Amino acid sequence: MNIRPLNDRVIVVGLEKDQKTAGGIIIPDTAKEKPQEGKVVAVGPGKLDDKGKRIKPAVQKGQKVLFGKYTGTEIQIEGKTHLIMREDDIIGIIEK
Repeated sequence: MNIRPLNDRVIVVGLEKDQKTAGGIIIPDTAKEKPQEGKVVAVGPGKLDDKGKRIKPAVQKGQKVLFGKYTGTEIQIEGKTHLIMREDDIIGIIEK
């Protein structure tokens, strides 16, 4: 990847849910909801506090996270859609 997020920004690739319902109906792309779960692919160095000291991010590359439905900005990296968002937009980390 040739993009590095700044400060407290995080790049996440959304994890798609099943494209079929339990009854076997295929859901078209236009009816799909935006993913709210994703995998962190890059993390910035953290934001600065009032004294100029860097605060280390709580999330790390490779973790699965939950985020709000309409948070972040969509970007295209190597033909794949990613979200770039602030660390504060992440609701939680999914533990294995």
